[in-house]
Amino acid sequence: MSETRKLAAILAADVVGFSRLAGADEDRTLARLRALRSDLIDPTIAVHNGRVVKRTGDGILAEFRSVVDAVRCAIEMQNSMVERNAGLPPERRIEFRIGVHLGDVVEESDGDLMGDGVNIAARLEGIAKPGAICLSVDAYRQVRARLDLAVTDLGEAQLKNIAEPIRIYSLEVGPPKPAKAAAPEKSSPPPPVRDKPSIAVLAFTNMSGDAEQEYFSDGISEDIITDLSRLSNLHVVARNSSFVYKKAPLSVPDMAKALGVRYVLEGSVRKAGNRVRVTAQLIDSTSGGHVWASRFDRELTDIFAIQDELTKEIVSVLKCKLTIGEQGRLAPRRSVDVQAFEFFLRGREQAASVTPTGNIAARGLLERAIAIDPDYAAAHAVIAMTHVLDYANAYSIDPEQSLRLGLELAQRAVRMDEGEPLGHFALGAAYLWNREFDRAEAEAARSIALSPNSAEGLRMTAHIQIFSGDPAGALENLDAYMKRDPHFPDIALQLIADARFALGEYEQAIAAIEQRLARNPQSETAYALLASCYGQLGRLEECRKAWEQALRIHPGFSMERRRRVLPFRNPEDFERRVEGLRKGGVAA
Repeated sequence: MSETRKLAAILAADVVGFSRLAGADEDRTLARLRALRSDLIDPTIAVHNGRVVKRTGDGILAEFRSVVDAVRCAIEMQNSMVERNAGLPPERRIEFRIGVHLGDVVEESDGDLMGDGVNIAARLEGIAKPGAICLSVDAYRQVRARLDLAVTDLGEAQLKNIAEPIRIYSLEVGPPKPAKAAAPEKSSPPPPVRDKPSIAVLAFTNMSGDAEQEYFSDGISEDIITDLSRLSNLHVVARNSSFVYKKAPLSVPDMAKALGVRYVLEGSVRKAGNRVRVTAQLIDSTSGGHVWASRFDRELTDIFAIQDELTKEIVSVLKCKLTIGEQGRLAPRRSVDVQAFEFFLRGREQAASVTPTGNIAARGLLERAIAIDPDYAAAHAVIAMTHVLDYANAYSIDPEQSLRLGLELAQRAVRMDEGEPLGHFALGAAYLWNREFDRAEAEAARSIALSPNSAEGLRMTAHIQIFSGDPAGALENLDAYMKRDPHFPDIALQLIADARFALGEYEQAIAAIEQRLARNPQSETAYALLASCYGQLGRLEECRKAWEQALRIHPGFSMERRRRVLPFRNPEDFERRVEGLRKGGVAA
């Protein structure tokens, strides 16, 4: 049989929970699936210049002439299914998971496709959420500048039977869904903050005509959030949540309601040569009207002055009362070389992925910033955090050296600029993993004092409290954290579970873990704690299955390493986890 090797855009899709649907009503389910194939799936693939390669029961594999065609097809399929499922009870809805990849394939003489390109698309489909689309980094690069997409960067993942980790992006159709609230039992949007002005800063639109400049407009938006977060009489939503609505087709009142704020700041950035234009509008969601708007058209070297002026004007319009210390924090900032600033923005963006390759890329960019401006304290602080994360997440081949470097660089950042919250944040994290709890708590407190609205500062404080033996206090801080970051990342649910486990509230811990696994099914740490909870409750079979899942995801997962690395002040707090596994009959 002859074969041809080529590059192809591959779409893989299947029905979520097909066995369950067929088991409940096989005839109805099969009839609906046949109808979907004939009047939705096949025509949509054809319209977007694709061909069906093969069907696999409830699944389908299709080839397209371009990734743009494949993604447009996937979006149309998912949007159509939202409409078709409207009004149906959840147990009767047919939902698809879709994966899209651009890769090398082998085409057989009969038209069948084989090879890594097909396998990766199938693996991406398997980890996509119901109703969502997972794109490999190779596919995403082809469409990010051509399609108006709101995606979530899921970082790198090790896909089954694929040699190298692959960076993955998730695209969910329809409006962003509000995240679940702090307590696992609740799921309503956060209530508006009544005792102080509340604001969300949306990602400013990149108007530069170059998709590669997106980091710059995003970075400006994040810096404005950072500046406003320094004010105690203002409630500021975290970047993680406000950026969820990047390019989302929602009205400002709807976004404000979902985020629990009254005011929304939106704007745009156009960078061309040595000029930059920043426009900004402050909108009152109760009326939908503009409270304030301005345009800054300056030399690129004035970008810091623009940010300072913009922040001061917002503070004036909202009539925020400033303490003497806060007035000082709004004074003109230290001058930074613009090229160093751009390297910093790109490095900070890479570090936010919290992956081994992201950390390496971040350090390379941030070191270039420091080479230009050796006293750039924020750059030193972010590099410090990458080393601490290398230690905590076992990314490093020499973990102890990584922790030492993180501690030294964080201390240097604080010495350079005592008023830089990032420096104290990094130093608090380094002290925590070095088991210096009192110093960790002091640095976290200083970071929050300098940036009272820092969601990350609250989350780190909760982390410290869990390890130092104050789980009840951790839950209080996590509740405050989630009000500032209503679309909080799934790691927050792990911290809730950790705190509940420490309090002996195993059922509540299980509820939080299940929420995390619904968002991130590839977390071995979540499954390990789930197994301990089941063991403590005497649910032996569930304990065994959860532990098997942890080892399936990470065959080298070791409780002994976690005993050595996790910085519990009281060793008994960790041993209770091991005890849960033993009670469940699991040899850990």
